[in-house]
Amino acid sequence: MVYFLSTPLPHNLHLLCPPSPRCASSLHSSSSMCILLPLSSKMSILSAPLHHNEHSLCTSPPQCIAYTPLCTTTGTLSSPLHDKAECSFGGALLSKMKPHWGYTCLWPFLCCCWVVNGDITITPRLKLSYQDLINRDSLVTFAVERTSSFDTLLLDEERSRLFVGAKNYLMSLSLDNISKNNVSIHWKAHVDWREECNWAGKDINTDCMNYVKILQPYNRTHLYTCGTGAFHPVCGYIHIGQRLDEPMFELDLKRLEDGKGRCPYDPKHTAATVLVGEELYSGVATDLMGRDFTIFRSLGRRPSLRTEQHDSRWLNEPKFVKVFWIPESENPDDDKIYFFFRETPVEGVGGMKQSYARIGQICRNDMGGQRSLVNKWTTFLKARLVCSVPGSDTGGETYFDELRDVFLLQTRDRRNPLIYALFSTSSSVFRGSAICVYSMNDIRRSFLGPFAHKEGPGYQWVSYNGRVPYPRPGMCPSKTYGNFVSTKSFPDDVLQFARNHPLMFDPVVPGSGRPVFLQSHSDVTFTRISVDRVTAADGEYDVMFIGTDVGTVLKVISVPKQSWNHVEVVVLEELQVSKDRSPITSMQISSKRQQLYVGSVSGVSQVPLHRCAMYGKACAECCLARDPYCAWDGVSCTRYLPNTKRRSRRQDVRNGDPNTLCSGEQQRFSVQEKRLFGVEGSSVFLECLPKSLRAQVTWTHQKATETPKKEVQFDDRIIQIDRGILLRNILRRDGGTFICQSSEHGFTQTLLRLHLEVIPISKAEESSGSHRLHPNRWYQDFMRLVQQPGSAEQMCEELWLRKGRNSHPPGPQGSPQLPNPQGPGLRSLAPSPPLNVKAKAQKWKHLEDKKKARSRRTHDAHRADRGPRSAPS
Repeated sequence: MVYFLSTPLPHNLHLLCPPSPRCASSLHSSSSMCILLPLSSKMSILSAPLHHNEHSLCTSPPQCIAYTPLCTTTGTLSSPLHDKAECSFGGALLSKMKPHWGYTCLWPFLCCCWVVNGDITITPRLKLSYQDLINRDSLVTFAVERTSSFDTLLLDEERSRLFVGAKNYLMSLSLDNISKNNVSIHWKAHVDWREECNWAGKDINTDCMNYVKILQPYNRTHLYTCGTGAFHPVCGYIHIGQRLDEPMFELDLKRLEDGKGRCPYDPKHTAATVLVGEELYSGVATDLMGRDFTIFRSLGRRPSLRTEQHDSRWLNEPKFVKVFWIPESENPDDDKIYFFFRETPVEGVGGMKQSYARIGQICRNDMGGQRSLVNKWTTFLKARLVCSVPGSDTGGETYFDELRDVFLLQTRDRRNPLIYALFSTSSSVFRGSAICVYSMNDIRRSFLGPFAHKEGPGYQWVSYNGRVPYPRPGMCPSKTYGNFVSTKSFPDDVLQFARNHPLMFDPVVPGSGRPVFLQSHSDVTFTRISVDRVTAADGEYDVMFIGTDVGTVLKVISVPKQSWNHVEVVVLEELQVSKDRSPITSMQISSKRQQLYVGSVSGVSQVPLHRCAMYGKACAECCLARDPYCAWDGVSCTRYLPNTKRRSRRQDVRNGDPNTLCSGEQQRFSVQEKRLFGVEGSSVFLECLPKSLRAQVTWTHQKATETPKKEVQFDDRIIQIDRGILLRNILRRDGGTFICQSSEHGFTQTLLRLHLEVIPISKAEESSGSHRLHPNRWYQDFMRLVQQPGSAEQMCEELWLRKGRNSHPPGPQGSPQLPNPQGPGLRSLAPSPPLNVKAKAQKWKHLEDKKKARSRRTHDAHRADRGPRSAPS
């Protein structure tokens, strides 16, 4: 019978310890293993080591499972263990101790890591390099010398401009072609600020510059912008003009103002800002050292407000990502501002450095408190944003807590957009990225749920079950939910409760319960995301464009099957948009122009959302692509437009079945045929490269037309590689037809027929015997070309005579240089005999003399005769 000692710890953890008779046979010693687990975990016992870095995992009911840990290190377990225990090692989940309690000891322990059932490697259907995109006119780039960090992008569809903020520069680019009709403003930091920054120990060439962090539309004629200003944040207004046909781009230097509370000091810090109704809402560090983080409101007519200062319950080392204004109802007084950030959680496991993704809310009409929370937010609440992979019966969930980017996808109802959030892991052992989708109902449900509260002997975070004052904290003062006109009229108990309970107990969970796209066990990390909703023949699809830290963009769709809980992820393309593989730091998408704009450290790139013609020239290839942007129109693969009604237009994104859609088109498709010759005993390469990287290639061989086809068996002589097969030693039986077929998504098609004719070795030697050259002749000719570059034509004349030819050597195009006939009825001039070699060589004599003169030494000192390279011993 398996039993264990369960010891309660703080933060909902239990210490579970054997002994386990079931696993006693596998123990190397009499020692036992203990594990720290949350209450929700199904795992109960972990035995001692086995061998080869393996351990035996034991559960209740008794069962032993061998597994290999991902990492090993050491930690400290302190304090007696009769009733309570505390692990003092940061990040420790597993500790090893002697079975006699009461000792303080140092022992090696293991990191307990869960395995994620995700895509280990992402295989896109189409992969295009930087040069491929340039050659196909599918990529336009823009860069400015002596600048970098093109991190701030603002899209203006009305003016057809893309506004860019970089180091010391503001730029206005054309949306149609970012490399043309561009205007730039050189906005550098003040000289005194740069010197002061340098005296503070910062690098004058990197840190002490003006990095543009904020670009927001202020009104119809101006933009609002802020920069770091060499650790002196500064903001200003850019005049972009009233008339669209006469664009302007001028920075008003007379209206520059202090950017504290709006823009970060340090260029390495991030800021999240949105300008709504001439009010700027910022999530930013407000001090030089980057320790005072706040959510701040400035500009406009309402008073400036901020979060509670130096209170870890409100904000604890946050990293702000994005901020959005989302209407709550038809009444504008209910409008809220939502901040997305990540921070160190106060409710996390003690002693462990963790990171939680958060979503925070504030009301636009918040005016602060009257006696409490004066000039502070009274409606601020926050909740955990969860994106996780459910574990198996014996394991917990795997959380992606490093929030990287958020995209707001507008729907027909402006009050209920979709939130696409991009996450990565904070673990140094397990690397992965995930994308989760949230609805506003998921978010509002959490903010209307119970508040988090610390109580009990263990001082643990639990759901608050006491009385919640009225009006409920987090509600906006409006006629929709009460008769309160302003937050200044809120009772004191409401403000006191809001100060002490800013955290919600229930997290925000995606509706599907899991990520819509996941990548694990990869060296590539997702950095940015943009989404475009596309109408296809069989419904609407959200196409995700995902930027990475290696300068690539993934084009991904999720295809629902039985329901949205069961989806198929299809990676359509992988595009290398950055030449130097710089991480992608910003993205903007234009559905109107069907363009994607990508910013990185080195510049800005523009790439179309679709490349339908690259999928192929057949109906099956267009259908297998499953791209909602593209459809087969009967002639080629072109852009799909929902309002275009053509009988021949065919598209099937959900199933991608060419057997059904392209049954009548297969007769038009002709298989490419090639003929190759190979000498017996030599090698030959048969190339067959399908357009899709997901296609499975199979090879068959047919000796003659009447003989059956046989699948090619690969061994040491016949090797299959990425681009085809290599026959290392051709045999006579290899002659015949090699057929290359690709299979994808249940559809098989023939790509190529290669007719290989094997030439026997005896015939090859017989035909080349009369023209066989001296074995060393080719080496002598090669060295002559290297030593005498000007002798190429002369050597060709000699080779022509050496082969016994009686006519002139071939001309530049490979055809003999024969004189033209003098006309019909006249005798053609006979080809003249070749010139004498000595006479012909006279015209190359000046080159040889020039070479000798070039190698002659210029000094007059007498040079001693050189001795032999090595003297005999």
